Amino acid sequence: MNDHRTAPAASAVPTEPAPARGPGAPAPGDATGEAVAAPGTAGHQEAEAIRLFRERVGLAALIDVHTHFMPERVLHKVWNYFDTNGPLIGNLQWPITYRKEEAERTALLREFGVRSFTSMLYPHKPGMAAWLNAWAADFAARTPDCLHTATLFPEPGVETYVRSGVEAGARVFKAHVQVGGYDPADELLDAVWGLLADAGIPVVIHCGSGPAPGKHTGPGPVARVLARHPRLRLVIAHMGMPEYEEFAGLAERYGEVRLDTTMAFTDFTERFMPFPPRALPRIAALGDRVLLGTDFPNIPYPYVHQLHALERLELGDEWLRAVCHDNAARLFGL
Repeated sequence: MNDHRTAPAASAVPTEPAPARGPGAPAPGDATGEAVAAPGTAGHQEAEAIRLFRERVGLAALIDVHTHFMPERVLHKVWNYFDTNGPLIGNLQWPITYRKEEAERTALLREFGVRSFTSMLYPHKPGMAAWLNAWAADFAARTPDCLHTATLFPEPGVETYVRSGVEAGARVFKAHVQVGGYDPADELLDAVWGLLADAGIPVVIHCGSGPAPGKHTGPGPVARVLARHPRLRLVIAHMGMPEYEEFAGLAERYGEVRLDTTMAFTDFTERFMPFPPRALPRIAALGDRVLLGTDFPNIPYPYVHQLHALERLELGDEWLRAVCHDNAARLFGL
């Protein structure tokens, strides 16, 4: 994915209904011709659209397992990478919809009805993970609705700081195979995976080859990890994009493997890594192990569009309630 593509603007939504529903077809609220305004223009309007979604499917609140909070200077570097259309995002134009200060971002999630979220942060080189974990622990302490998040990297001492994170109350870990450029089956991580499996702590792992492949992305390395640690609670980010079917196969094989919806099924993603409609029955059958994720704030469209993208799959309100709240509530004991 190294060719330059132009993605839709952040406020773009479909205005014409498609002849059939499924990935890429308009959802309720998307086919009206009225774009959902992003924060800074009419954020309350978007919050109302999300409230209406929750009302339609019968949810008092949402749980989002894939949101990004990190030290401001690190986040600004991430945003700069998106602004320059870097190769790890497939050279796509990727405007950040929620480029706000930290307090504004947490307030927005609450206004959207998100009762629990995460602070997905990740190192791109050795020597970063421990201090990122210290920041995340502090963030969780001052942000009660954020699940205490931690991260890791294959480096000497990783077992020590992961164990410290677990003992300090970390509820979820983030692993980013693409950005980190490491093999998740690296022997330096073997004891860590065993530790996290024994503790029952989920790991949200970006291991698919989207939006651009990495040296160790794809289902193969993760399959080797699971063969050694079959009880490891891996949450495959982005539904494993673009290897959707292969990662669904891992979820079907291993009962503790889950998938998160981050950016999947949205108009933005459907334009360059579409979800195969033939795989929808498998996703329906895995309905108790699919979790809402969004990539907030680093998304090039309004938050509500992710919800509408799920709704237009027509997998039913029970499936939506499970994905958008109940599965995560059960996983994290909320």
